[in-house]
Amino acid sequence: MPEVLARVERGECLPTDPWLDLVPSPSPDKAAVTAFPGHIVVAADVDRPWLDERLVDGDLAAPLSPRFLTALEDLLGLVCGCIDAVVLADPLPGPPPLDLTALDDSNHPRVVRARRFRSDVRVWTAGDSVLVIGRGLAGRWEAAIEVDGQARNAGLGRSLARSARHLVPGNSPVWAQVAPGNAASLRAFLAAGYRPVGGEVLLTPHGD
Repeated sequence: MPEVLARVERGECLPTDPWLDLVPSPSPDKAAVTAFPGHIVVAADVDRPWLDERLVDGDLAAPLSPRFLTALEDLLGLVCGCIDAVVLADPLPGPPPLDLTALDDSNHPRVVRARRFRSDVRVWTAGDSVLVIGRGLAGRWEAAIEVDGQARNAGLGRSLARSARHLVPGNSPVWAQVAPGNAASLRAFLAAGYRPVGGEVLLTPHGD
């Protein structure tokens, strides 16, 4: 998985033959299915024959279909979360475009959720809105934002998403997962210079 993600970060095309990679689970209690143009990665502790029996060669939609994901849930005893759109952006130099406050800890729901899925979590706030950056799937840096209801429709989401590009450690690319139905968040990330690169679903003990 890290090699595939590194290639995507460099803007390289992934192979279409073979089109399906099976790699180990990212952790004992998690699995993932990630779809890129012409290439799918199943990160789960399953046997290759089991996988090949359920996925018709070349059917790029099948790995994210309800039928396959339900079979994977049943086998692993895990629950699928949302199938997210995945976006990616390069880092930017200099300070972020917002006056942000760094926090050592927070009980904000977005931060609490981030700590369940990510390590090395860092948190900044702009008023009651929050930006979170942490290491997620295969160690990649991931950003998440939450705009307070009273501050919406003023471009703050876009500025928070762009700020992540200035604050990501190590001059690294930054990823984000966005529920396709959350059109406001998706527009914010796209306006902040992120590009769509694929889709994915995480499987966890509780599906959250």
